[in-house]
Amino acid sequence: MSALTAESTPQGLTRALRVLIVEDNAGDAILVREMLRDADPLGFELIHADRLSAGIDHLLGGGVDCVLLDLSLPDAEGLDALTQIQAVSLNVPVIVFSGRSDERIAVRAVQDGAQDYLIKGHVDGPLLARAINYAVERKRVEVELAHQALHDALTGLPNRGLLLDRLAQALTRLGRHSNALAVLFCDLDRFKVVNDSLGHGAGDMLLVDVARRLEGVLRAGDTAARLGGDEFVILCEDIAGAHEAIAIAGRVSAALATPFVLGDDEAYVRTSIGIAMAVSSDSRPEALLRDSDAAMYRAKERGGGVYEVFDDDMRARAVKRLETENALYRALERGEFVLHYQPQVGLGTGALAGMEALIRWQHPERGLVGPGEFIESAEETGLIVEIGEWVLREACEQLSRWASVGRIGPSLRMSVNLSARQCGDPDLVGLVQSTLAQTGVDPGTLCLEITETAVMADMEASVGVLDQLSALGVDLAIDDFGTGWSSLRALQRFPVDEVKIDKSFVDGVAIDPQEAAIVASVISLSHALGLRTVAEGVESVAQVDRLRTLGCDIAQGYFFWRPTAPEDLTQLVSEPA
Repeated sequence: MSALTAESTPQGLTRALRVLIVEDNAGDAILVREMLRDADPLGFELIHADRLSAGIDHLLGGGVDCVLLDLSLPDAEGLDALTQIQAVSLNVPVIVFSGRSDERIAVRAVQDGAQDYLIKGHVDGPLLARAINYAVERKRVEVELAHQALHDALTGLPNRGLLLDRLAQALTRLGRHSNALAVLFCDLDRFKVVNDSLGHGAGDMLLVDVARRLEGVLRAGDTAARLGGDEFVILCEDIAGAHEAIAIAGRVSAALATPFVLGDDEAYVRTSIGIAMAVSSDSRPEALLRDSDAAMYRAKERGGGVYEVFDDDMRARAVKRLETENALYRALERGEFVLHYQPQVGLGTGALAGMEALIRWQHPERGLVGPGEFIESAEETGLIVEIGEWVLREACEQLSRWASVGRIGPSLRMSVNLSARQCGDPDLVGLVQSTLAQTGVDPGTLCLEITETAVMADMEASVGVLDQLSALGVDLAIDDFGTGWSSLRALQRFPVDEVKIDKSFVDGVAIDPQEAAIVASVISLSHALGLRTVAEGVESVAQVDRLRTLGCDIAQGYFFWRPTAPEDLTQLVSEPA
């Protein structure tokens, strides 16, 4: 008895392999059976088909591990038989077992997908058994690698590549076999909270559970895919219209509304869903995915946990956003960003107390563009980190240039805004440290402004970063104070030196007793904690007088100065303090 080595046995195999012999010569089929009878410890279960059509019937029934295929059959000749076999069962390995000793055909057979090409009369039982086992193992690895390339490793759902392929195929069927299709872009609203509070292991468990729930509510033929992070996409074919897509979105939302059990913890998440429709094959897969993504962002802007259907207005906004994003990349490369500076005035002395650096875009066609028109796009694309690095460096270099003009009195302070993404950037502390070293700026003259919303989104990480920044000697300010959801807690937890009172409170400070009382409370609390107060958006002498009476330390706004180009501020900064 000839036994195979362990290396030649397919991984994990504990049963006889089912081998389909497609061979019209009964004598050859019997010879194969005899050759394999004692060639493998586990043995082989052989099935004989004397026609290609009969072999295909067996394959369609399932359970076949390998095919031995003759190329001379009554109903198929040559490599056409191989093509037909693979068309019905691509994942079953095929070994061509032919009487033809033709090198050209052998090479073509392997190129067309055959695992091997064996010649009758030139193999014995052990060699044939080894070839079958190798073919099965190679095909298993091939199928596994193909699956890995097209599926998400964590959830097992199709990935972006497979989704786009299925979407392209679905579009070709539109108008002939289906009325419309819908793409639903789903983003979990509170996933980051789960990750940060319960850990990444719990986050992974949540994503797997979400995938299972999505699969549970979809119709037969629909596809749920994971693009990465907490983003999932659902492809729904053959739907009657937007109302049916909305109904599916409702089922998805309901399925995810039930709490998720993550070990000993529970988590509640909602999903924002963007819907894009296609009614003709003219649509492009990438465009549909982009449109559904844009609709999802609109749903998030409405507060999350809702759906939004993509429409023409949204398309116009999406096109404008894409144009802005592309232009931002070019602007960064071409040096089109500039900084203007808004002076800050000490309310007790009337003297210049500092400057706030404010970014502008010197657009080649539109002129000077304010941050409100491009910062959001910069945040979404991640370019805000590179732009923020440039702002910090340029502001410090400008502060160094101003310091060289011989200002007499206290050093000028420079305030620089940090974006939410920058606050979460692990390289932020190193960036600030290297910028201070390269520009020679005194750390005590740099004030980094952060919004309470940005730091409260990930409090533990933010505390660590801010502690390190404070250790460098720079000042920290809470910007837009009072507009977030946990202002007092921010003052308690973070090592801040300054509180900036938002313009929305300053607007009514001289005419509304309630607004004045709020501002007075903020100033009193800040001073009790040893913090400076800066009022933003001051526009009238009445506001100045009221803020001075309430004890506010510093003010900035159009009443004093508008944001101004640095060359127009040289005389101001050179005057004695």
